[in-house]
Amino acid sequence: MLLLVAAVVSLVLVSETGSQATPPPPRPCSASTSCDPCLQSSRCLWCYTNNTCTDYPASHLLPSPSECQLSHARWGVCWMNFEALIIAMAMLVGVLLLAISFCCCWCCCCRRRRSGPDREEERFSRRREEIKRRSEQRTAERQTRHEDIRKKSDC
Repeated sequence: MLLLVAAVVSLVLVSETGSQATPPPPRPCSASTSCDPCLQSSRCLWCYTNNTCTDYPASHLLPSPSECQLSHARWGVCWMNFEALIIAMAMLVGVLLLAISFCCCWCCCCRRRRSGPDREEERFSRRREEIKRRSEQRTAERQTRHEDIRKKSDC
């Protein structure tokens, strides 16, 4: 029974994968005539200066001014220009770096405070030593008294 179920499942999987068509090749960026269809692909860059969709210049990080000015270029979303996108990303990275730096400094300071004995621990250890010293003193006094009693009884 188990073998029959496994055979049916494998047959269904093979038939499903075999019936799937290969995805169509991606449309060239130059075929788009407006911003929204152009930016559906992350490979494309829309320029409002001449209303064209071009391939994103992968050889360098930013599009050159001859291709499109940053204030008129759109990548990812149509409502934000490339210049604002760069500034927003830089601000986000800056905030993250500041937060990580703050956390590291805070953790280091807290560990430094915890690593050394604080006043409470020092007071507790001094008190414990005092109690131990008194206990040893009483033990020594008791032993002396017992020895004196033994000496008197021997005489």
